[in-house]
Amino acid sequence: MKISAVTLGLTFLIAFSASARQVSLDKVAVIVDQGVVLESEIKELISTVKRNAITNNQTLPSDQALRTQSIERLIVSNLQMQMANRMGIQISDPQLDQTINNMAQQNGMTIEQLREQIAKDGISYEVYREDVRKELITGEVTRANVRRRIYVTPQEINNLVKLLDEQGAQQAEFNLGHILIGFPSQATDEDINAAKDRAEKVLELLGNGSDFTKIAIASSSGAKALEGGDMGWLNINAMPTLFAEAVQGKDKDELIGPIRSGAGFHILKIKDFRGVEIVKIEETNARHILIKPSVILSEDKAKEMLVEFKEKIIAGELEFADLAKEHSEDPGSALRGGELGWNDPNIYVPAFKNALAVLEKDEIGEPFRSQHGWHLVQLIDRRVDDATEKRKADKAHQLLFNRKFAEETDAWLREMRDTAYIEVIEEQAG
Repeated sequence: MKISAVTLGLTFLIAFSASARQVSLDKVAVIVDQGVVLESEIKELISTVKRNAITNNQTLPSDQALRTQSIERLIVSNLQMQMANRMGIQISDPQLDQTINNMAQQNGMTIEQLREQIAKDGISYEVYREDVRKELITGEVTRANVRRRIYVTPQEINNLVKLLDEQGAQQAEFNLGHILIGFPSQATDEDINAAKDRAEKVLELLGNGSDFTKIAIASSSGAKALEGGDMGWLNINAMPTLFAEAVQGKDKDELIGPIRSGAGFHILKIKDFRGVEIVKIEETNARHILIKPSVILSEDKAKEMLVEFKEKIIAGELEFADLAKEHSEDPGSALRGGELGWNDPNIYVPAFKNALAVLEKDEIGEPFRSQHGWHLVQLIDRRVDDATEKRKADKAHQLLFNRKFAEETDAWLREMRDTAYIEVIEEQAG
């Protein structure tokens, strides 16, 4: 037994030695704080960069320069991953699989086709999968640390909105209809008042649905009277200043006027426009009573309470506002009789938004369940609001945030790199 054991041991050592000679063990290339960058990681990144350069027909610097850049990239990535571990940031397998599925769909591929493409590039799917996981984690840790360094001031937003308006105005074009109710060059007050009266009567006719073209041909003193007042498409900077100021912020088919000038009183109709962003949103004003089921109050009982409330409100026995003040468990609205104020319905949870969507003004819906509990909702009214200025401000804020995010990301990465312990272990010649 002793001889057999020794023989077996020697055989194992010989096999291990032969294997060791054939397989070059990986080694540490860089020490990064509490982590390391392996030589295999550097070689893999260099291979990826070279492969992409061939695909995109790009030229690359020397191998030494490429190695230096690759080491820097891996140092920063390693520091980000260490920070993510300290912050407890993780990407679960289901999250990762969903992200990869979305990436495949965005590129018009199935997950199987994506796997095939990855294999053609000489990359194993598991390596690709973990690379995506690492990108998601480093992206999350970057956002978490950089976002709190950014502050966009109201003045910056206002300045950028003005700049965007100026740039947008250069592209804005309007198709205008024009009627001029003129008065003599040496007009008396009587002439001016008479012209103004006629202009107001014309505007009233148009407001009541009269045909703009016919009235323009019959009544206009403008150069385009015979064309029905059609001025065609005009760039906002090419039209008279008086008109340019008047059409700003107006809707399609809107009538404008009378506008006085030295020639008379002008009436404009915006037949169409292009290159102008106008955003309209429907807002709702509603009120509700929220009842939350509990150990004491069952789901069925909560619903029954609201059914009873609705019946008594419709019968005129009780007021919605009084019931909301007494029973609603939404502290934000209960004191106001359940009223939520004017809001874009998209801010509400889906069940609440959907319940509002089918209601008419003053109608009370059937009790429904949301993630917050059971609701009884009454639609007070709807309105369409111009959200153009808000959209401009949101766009300006996003542009400023993105610009500052890029700047602060670079600064944050430099600070993290500068305060870390980094030791590059040089390769020994031979």
